[in-house]
Amino acid sequence: MPDVAVISVEIYGQRYPIRSHLDREYVARLAIYVDEKMRAAADTTPTGDSLRLAVLTALNVADELFRCRDGTRLGNGELAERAGELERLLDRVLMA
Repeated sequence: MPDVAVISVEIYGQRYPIRSHLDREYVARLAIYVDEKMRAAADTTPTGDSLRLAVLTALNVADELFRCRDGTRLGNGELAERAGELERLLDRVLMA
């Protein structure tokens, strides 16, 4: 396991020291993503309250995660269904 590093990132104009075992560039990419989401939320919902903005951003990111998970589950279900169809087809061919 890599050593813990303190990685300084900037999100929505604020600097945050992040202690992490993760790769520095990966953490920087995460911070850029969150910063972009915060700025997008600020453009659509102007508020001076950065905490409200952070919560709204967290909800938007959670929505993305849930939709991605649901899509993966649906994809896995379709794959299992197709595999079952192929198995039944193969059984019919082998029994003929």
